[in-house]
Amino acid sequence: MPDSRPRWPGGGTAGPGPSTLLLSGVRLSDGRTADVLIDGRRIESVGTAGSLGTQGTRLDLRGYLLLPAPAEPHAHSDTALTASPGQAGAHSASPGQAGAHSASPGQAGAHSASPGQAGAHSASPGQAGALTADDVRRRATEAALLQLSHGATALRAQVRVTTGTGLAPLDAVLEAGRSLRGLMDLTVVAVSGPLTGRAGADGLALLRDAVDRGADVVGGRPDLDPDPGGHAEAVLGLAAGHGLPVDLHTDADDPALLARYAAMAAAFGPGVSLGPCGGLSRLPEDMAAAAADRLAAAGVTVVCLPQGGCAGSRLRDTAPAGLLRAAGVRLAAGSGALRDAARPVGRGDPLEAAYLLAAQHGLDAAAAYEAVSATARAAMGLPEVRVEAGSPAELLAVRGDDLPGALSLAYSRIVVHRGRVVARTGAVREYRAHGDRAPGSGAVRDASARGTAGVLGLPRQGRTGPGGEL
Repeated sequence: MPDSRPRWPGGGTAGPGPSTLLLSGVRLSDGRTADVLIDGRRIESVGTAGSLGTQGTRLDLRGYLLLPAPAEPHAHSDTALTASPGQAGAHSASPGQAGAHSASPGQAGAHSASPGQAGAHSASPGQAGALTADDVRRRATEAALLQLSHGATALRAQVRVTTGTGLAPLDAVLEAGRSLRGLMDLTVVAVSGPLTGRAGADGLALLRDAVDRGADVVGGRPDLDPDPGGHAEAVLGLAAGHGLPVDLHTDADDPALLARYAAMAAAFGPGVSLGPCGGLSRLPEDMAAAAADRLAAAGVTVVCLPQGGCAGSRLRDTAPAGLLRAAGVRLAAGSGALRDAARPVGRGDPLEAAYLLAAQHGLDAAAAYEAVSATARAAMGLPEVRVEAGSPAELLAVRGDDLPGALSLAYSRIVVHRGRVVARTGAVREYRAHGDRAPGSGAVRDASARGTAGVLGLPRQGRTGPGGEL
């Protein structure tokens, strides 16, 4: 989580400000250096560097690459940040206990906890039930802010809705989403338990209640149901009746079932996502290619998880991204688990997902970034973003000269949502100059200008003044 609430250009914390924002001297993905003028929630104009002026806020972005903001299409917000042993007991309450102590909406907006405080609210076993709903809300908020700092201005949260969890986790994540309005857009997938067999009637009733409660997407886990095909039919039927999209959590390691899902999706129409589909990578290549062709023909979006499977997956594999793209499948990429028991080191970083697609799965940098931006946004029903006049001002500025460089070393980032800077992460890079010591201290003076770094002409990002020396 960010160390503190973001500081905006000109000082102060997030809040109403000038409606006009000028991003000055920023590099575009085609190599041009430009000024980008934002008015309200949209890009007003894009001109050559130095050609645009503003009466509002001007932000000097020399040295940054400007991109459409990524989106996170597959986050597990209800289990995020639970990897700490101290938190293990705080998530085992019965559904009846879970909702007893949820925070008021006014309390939900306190977003300034430091990373070191992440485990500070875990309860003792005796208190676990009382704190569960508030804990889910707090962790979901913290995780969303962390992902916002990485650049994701929209997030789709998978939340389990089963007879074991009840609706308390869903309510908590919905409340977290309301508290984050204006900083990012958070939508919620109600992910059901079994919908067939003896438990099916109760599970389906609970899923209907979740939709009535405000879930934005109807989700399911057919792999965990005794009748996977019947489970998918129930999810699609409920979604069709309410005009909502569908997100099925499946490993996709059964070609016959996958063909059935594709046929159902084709009949349903746009709005069906499958993921993480890691089982496709275990199929013989000809069978995987045939499955990919069916998914492409059905218009399904596959949301893969390049860092590996998550809590709802039996398999840890990643879907074959190159094969899916070659077949014409709409391929989006998400982060999945964020420091939970399934993935204790999960980062929740869309740029890491793009990096892994490029580094390990054969996609070029542009295709990899498209999977976490344009295709991810389309899968979530969001409008397309381009760095051009008229486009929504959902943007990410990353220090770097080009996209491959940004995916390689994406340290410093500035995030724009609805035309306002909502998060900013900075990094300082300094080098010790060989043999150059400050008198009496052994410290280096101005290491970026002297010694090896200075000789090579490396960009200066170091600090100056007291405390700035290495």
